[in-house]
Amino acid sequence: MTDDDDFAAMFAQTAQGQTKGAAPVKRPKPGDMVTGVVTSIGKDAVFIDLGDKSEGVLDRDQVVAEDGSVRLKVGDKVEARVAGERGGALVLRVRMGRGGEAKAELVQAHELGIPVEGKVTGVIKGGLDVDVAGVRGFCPASQVDARFVADQSVFVGQRLQFRVTQYERGNLVLSRRALLEEENAKRAAELKGKLEVGVVIRGKVTGFKPFGAFVDIGGIEGMLHVSELGHSRVEKPEDVLQLGQELDVQVKSIEEAVEGKRPRIALSIKSLMDDPWGQAVKSLVVGATVKGTVTRLQPFGAFVEVLPTVEGLVHISELGAGRRLNHPKEAVAVGQQVEVIILGLDPEKRRISLSMAAAVKQAEANDLAEARASVVPAPARLGTLADMFNKSKKK
Repeated sequence: MTDDDDFAAMFAQTAQGQTKGAAPVKRPKPGDMVTGVVTSIGKDAVFIDLGDKSEGVLDRDQVVAEDGSVRLKVGDKVEARVAGERGGALVLRVRMGRGGEAKAELVQAHELGIPVEGKVTGVIKGGLDVDVAGVRGFCPASQVDARFVADQSVFVGQRLQFRVTQYERGNLVLSRRALLEEENAKRAAELKGKLEVGVVIRGKVTGFKPFGAFVDIGGIEGMLHVSELGHSRVEKPEDVLQLGQELDVQVKSIEEAVEGKRPRIALSIKSLMDDPWGQAVKSLVVGATVKGTVTRLQPFGAFVEVLPTVEGLVHISELGAGRRLNHPKEAVAVGQQVEVIILGLDPEKRRISLSMAAAVKQAEANDLAEARASVVPAPARLGTLADMFNKSKKK
């Protein structure tokens, strides 16, 4: 019997020596994750105190680095998974063995739902090629992530956790999505009690649609509509956001889940920004002439940005300075700098009515007034030649 076997026997005796009358402690079972502290490092095994009078044992090769050194020391905290029981102590694993041992552990992982770690070695037709402790496995494209990832080459070279969904006759099929969804469900359950309208929460951009972006706010996805991306007009969410970007969002509304569907959560970042209309109301007055930039054209008129993120509409009837237009593009172009007169302000509806025609007329009137002011008055008339002769005769 080795020293390690003696130590395991001591563990078993300790476990049996629990105080009589105490409430029974639920013993971890294979597949459970446990956390403990290293109490001793033997020639063949590492012994872990798991608390509640439970002890665990790790095979030494589980924690040996490539150079042969042990990556743990007495007192270190360890998180491991229960693989079985030996000599009264729980057999733990922090990684899988290789060869025949790996195959036996894969059978157990499949039966008990124990996650396994694998390295993505390549992209093949329909999914990913994964190495799990020397055993070749396949992860279908639909099972790689909680959301479909078009470019799966980003996973190549990564070590990821998978669930074994099939292992028979040497065929190993894996799913990462199953683990992610389980984790998200736990996080969602924790978040649900805290989630309410108005709360500001940190999120991560997970996907795009033409109408907005999906944001993971902790196991639950919310929709950040394109109209809630800012006060200025945004054509596509990709223009202002990046996949994987972290950002603060405010919960705008919550529709509870019905018939097994996920809850619908509307998010906003616009609500966290300063409202430019406050400045607009203070600085813009009806009748004033301002400069702006044409931002977009519609059949009914042209939109002009008169302050940062504040637009007004020049109706097509106010564009042509008296001439009839079929489309605003006959008078202006996007990006053009123009002068406009403010015809009306409606802060509640966030609307500004503008006119280029009135601005042109005003400019022409101003030019005419300036021209008249610059004309030098003509000298008084000298009279006819006869008037001059009579005038000199009187002298």
